[in-house]
Amino acid sequence: MAKEMSRRSFLKKGAAAAIGLAVVPSTVLGKKFGHTAPSDKLNILGVGIGGRGASVLKGLESQNIIGLCDVDWKYAEHVFQRYPAAKRYNDYRRMYDEMLKSADAVMVATADHTHAIIAADAITAGKHVYCEKPLTHTVYESRLLTKLAAKHKVATQMGNQGASAEGVRKVCEWIWNGEIGEVRKVEAFTDRPIWPQGLMRPENDERVPKTLNWDAFIGPAPMRPYNSIYTPWNFRGWWDFGTGALGDMACHILHPVFKGLKLGYPTKVQGSSTLLLSESCPTAQTVKFVFPARDNMPKVAMPEVEVYWYDGGLMPTRPEGLPAGKDLNVKGGGAIFYGTKDTLICGCYGADPYLVSGREPKCPPVMREVKESHQMDWVRACKEDADDRTLSASDFSEAGPFNEMVVMGVLAVRLQGLNQELHWDGEKMRFTNIPADATIKTVIKDGFSIKDGHPTFKKTWTDPVNANQFAEELIKHNYREGWKRHADVIFQNHFVRPSAIELARIAEARNGRKKFSHFVKPGAEPNLFGLCRGEKWSMKTNPI
Repeated sequence: MAKEMSRRSFLKKGAAAAIGLAVVPSTVLGKKFGHTAPSDKLNILGVGIGGRGASVLKGLESQNIIGLCDVDWKYAEHVFQRYPAAKRYNDYRRMYDEMLKSADAVMVATADHTHAIIAADAITAGKHVYCEKPLTHTVYESRLLTKLAAKHKVATQMGNQGASAEGVRKVCEWIWNGEIGEVRKVEAFTDRPIWPQGLMRPENDERVPKTLNWDAFIGPAPMRPYNSIYTPWNFRGWWDFGTGALGDMACHILHPVFKGLKLGYPTKVQGSSTLLLSESCPTAQTVKFVFPARDNMPKVAMPEVEVYWYDGGLMPTRPEGLPAGKDLNVKGGGAIFYGTKDTLICGCYGADPYLVSGREPKCPPVMREVKESHQMDWVRACKEDADDRTLSASDFSEAGPFNEMVVMGVLAVRLQGLNQELHWDGEKMRFTNIPADATIKTVIKDGFSIKDGHPTFKKTWTDPVNANQFAEELIKHNYREGWKRHADVIFQNHFVRPSAIELARIAEARNGRKKFSHFVKPGAEPNLFGLCRGEKWSMKTNPI
């Protein structure tokens, strides 16, 4: 077992990374600088390997898998056995502390809520990152990873593998060539969830298995007692750890919509679902997004468009002209583009696109054809010089803004109790029309009984909370103590000026010495340059 991680050591390395002092392995520097490794292989660390991560690693086996981390060693045992030379860990921070200098790249396939912090730590150390979908748990985290990846010029890829496939290229090229005309409405759906959702928090606690690092699984989320219903796979159905069917599948199904229609930030959003519980995602939900008009393309205009999402068995109305008996569901879902000239339908991953008219468009190729796998296309990008790199098919420059759309749908569902269409300011990451005094509450328990043949309904609700504060927490999580301290280094609020007290706390976390907040009066103006001492880390250094 690896030695206990030194917090100060980890933070010290994080500080060096934030100011560009990280050690850069030879393969990162590239051929341009004459530092290509003899093997020409990447040294890769894998974080979250028992489930989807195992499949991703198989796609990377031509490279050097040097370190593996999973919080559940029983679940991950088959992967450890597959790569016996790789060092084993159950906490990514310990692995980074010991091995990040030796690595070129990191693969992240943990539960949704830990994607951002693991990826951000790697990026600020100058490492290339492959991260499974959804890219992040929140809008803020998506924005942050987008900015960090651009600043540090690393190669990135989100694990929505359809982005590298033929279907997405066809959908985009048909739309851009004007084959279906202007699109003002899109409907998309999935047949998931196929894991439990609509659950209340279990009342019985269980003993944590010896093979599971429960604290590391919880990560930045609020601590709760262990129960086997949460992990390994069922995390997707719990708000604290996952994003439900929308987060899991919209990253596949809505990608050709986002890319083909050149979408950005939505301006309006509204969600609805079956019973909304405080702990778990609903069994079925719908979301309506409204996107403003975009710049017209040479062969087609891009007017305002409404995008509708359905899951949990809910389906859009069948398009007019679609043959009876033809299944809209291909590989777990589909999308319907209603154009002024024709209707385009594709399956999950953009698979098997066709026009309802039966016409087969012949369009000139526009997009790059990915001839290798989604994973190996990322490896190619990693090995290219940053200044001359051809971006991967789902580089964070695209995947980040796209993932904001996906988790915005989650926000809409969780805020449905406001009973209004929500207006979104994408640049500032805030809702603009939630009344200052609005409150919101959510069902904790849904009680039901029959007495003397009569049904009795009894719901237990959370206390009402300010709706704007609730929304802000969903947009940018407040990490739990112990994780918050090192996250503050990278996850400082770069979009809203921190308070003096907040800056002092960041300085304390970074330097691990004096209590600088003792010298700062509440309400005082931040002294950006005078709070940090010890290791001479300064607020002048902006990780973004």
